[in-house]
Amino acid sequence: MNFKTFPHYKSWLAVLFFIFFNYTISAQKTKNLEGVQVAFLSDVHLQDLYGTFSDNDFKGVLNTKTKKYTLIRTMASQLHSTRIFNENYFAFIAALEDIAKRKIKYVALPGDYTDDGQPIHVRGLQKILDQYQKKYGIEFFITTGNHDPVGPFAQESGKEDFLGKEGKSQPIFSKDGMYKPNMNIEQPVVITADIAKMGYLGITNDLKNFGFYPNKKYKFWATPFSSYNSQDYNYLKALEASVLKNRVYEVAPGYEVPDVSYVVEPIDGLWLMAIDGNVYIPKKNGEDPKDSKSYSEASTGYNNVLSNKKHLIKWVQDVSAEAKLRGKTLVAFSHFPMIDFNDDASSEIKELLGPNKWQLNRVPVEEVAQVFADAGLKIHFGGHMHINDTGTRTTKNGNTLVNIQTPSLAAYIPAYKLLTIQKDNLVDIQTITIGNVPRFDELFDLYKMEYQFLESQNAKDIWNSDILKTKNYHDFTDFYLKELVRLRFLKDDWPSAFKDFILNVSAKDLLVLANIKSDKDFDFILKNKSQFEKEWKEAELKSEQILAQSNLKKEDFNWTGNDLLIDFYRFRSADELALADVGLERAKQYKVLSKMFLENSDEKLLKKQMKLFFTIFNKFMHEVPADHFTVDLKSGEVKSLK
Repeated sequence: MNFKTFPHYKSWLAVLFFIFFNYTISAQKTKNLEGVQVAFLSDVHLQDLYGTFSDNDFKGVLNTKTKKYTLIRTMASQLHSTRIFNENYFAFIAALEDIAKRKIKYVALPGDYTDDGQPIHVRGLQKILDQYQKKYGIEFFITTGNHDPVGPFAQESGKEDFLGKEGKSQPIFSKDGMYKPNMNIEQPVVITADIAKMGYLGITNDLKNFGFYPNKKYKFWATPFSSYNSQDYNYLKALEASVLKNRVYEVAPGYEVPDVSYVVEPIDGLWLMAIDGNVYIPKKNGEDPKDSKSYSEASTGYNNVLSNKKHLIKWVQDVSAEAKLRGKTLVAFSHFPMIDFNDDASSEIKELLGPNKWQLNRVPVEEVAQVFADAGLKIHFGGHMHINDTGTRTTKNGNTLVNIQTPSLAAYIPAYKLLTIQKDNLVDIQTITIGNVPRFDELFDLYKMEYQFLESQNAKDIWNSDILKTKNYHDFTDFYLKELVRLRFLKDDWPSAFKDFILNVSAKDLLVLANIKSDKDFDFILKNKSQFEKEWKEAELKSEQILAQSNLKKEDFNWTGNDLLIDFYRFRSADELALADVGLERAKQYKVLSKMFLENSDEKLLKKQMKLFFTIFNKFMHEVPADHFTVDLKSGEVKSLK
């Protein structure tokens, strides 16, 4: 048969050529993306230790070790905070050095990259990022966090807990009259505008080169408010769309605020979606729409997006659809988590601790994951909680979203996430810990001065100076977590009866209590052991039988209730990374013990609380892989590579 005699053969050839051409282009794009890497550094909380004020000669406190003046916060303040204030400066540099060494060219920062969006720290961040951009060709992409900006518009502010001469606290504020110091324990107030909190305008202007605005090098850049798509894109259109006045929405009637979300294509085929999840809802008594004090803080995250920032949902849907149509790999990141970050233990946490503890107001409702999964998102990197975690949700429509919580460099365990694009819709996710940090102990002599002053004042609950004996940054953050538990969490988080019990119980006692048959509560049994001799021996025998089946020995259970609580927080913060400090053997002991408690039920107070405690702990130890794993962007499957 002569092919040329076939009806419309030229049309058929054109169709075949079109299919072949598009297949070739698509395959070429996939090949080009294979091996492309993006690092995610969240919650850096940079405080520029060596920055200078533009309007005040105050330089900080002199570090005799380095002969440099340093702007640092007190050790007391950072050991009561959920983030480190000072040493994370060195950890950030170490992380960037690691990224440069690995030749990674794309870095995303999912918010809270400064202490509180102050000019001095924003300038410090800009300087550091500029250096790594120029020296190594790294491209940085930033989205907002609830600490930057703290409010939609600039506002006066300051901190009273910087470290000053003689080991006293040094208040620094942006306006006179904001703070009255106690001259016995504090230095006179330093006034500088550089410690105020910047709003959207100041932050995006200073950090304009890191994704907030288009760059001629980008293949594509757009916002929720731009009217073009990737096919009719050009730089001039993007430039016009990027002006801040063109990127505002009405968060409530009469209250207009910026939204600096954007999607960018830094390399052919890769779309990075930077979502501005900050929602500043006006207070009932908020009068001035241009005053940040008229708005509530943005720490709640996506729950408020559903109610007050709905245009983001439509935008995500549109971008996801276009990315699919054009064969782009879409990776989203924002500051706030889209899935329960408590390993689905939030209901038990609420029952054990109460509704206003453990930042439960920050847990996204289930609708968040459902909405964004059905909008087309496959993978999302979040921060905000300073924890390492992976969560998945599949909707009724069969769409799966994987939410990856990026650890903070300013908390335990310091790490960043590294995404590597592979073949066949697979992405490889590694958690890169930053344990060895040059200069992490550079400030220790200053802390010794602070400690000596606190001792001279007979201050209560002084921090443990053994933290100054730590040999690396990993051990420093681990010690920091222990002190945070001792100085804050034990006081703020736990019911008094549970706290008294857990701090005075041994591991061997817990083995027995998990199996004892009595209608009395644990505290009564421990205080009156002689009355329960028979029951105690029977429970002891049963626990030993269970341990034998698990190849465990009772004599190895040599830890305390306080050790258990610290390991509980370690797993909560670091997920499977905590095994480095807890140890496999101890983790196995916890799993067996938790099973004992979970198999028993009782409504007595401590018995019920211990069952809830181990239910939560068990979930922390048994959830989705969070160290090294792959994500199938088509099916949503998460597979451990450990």
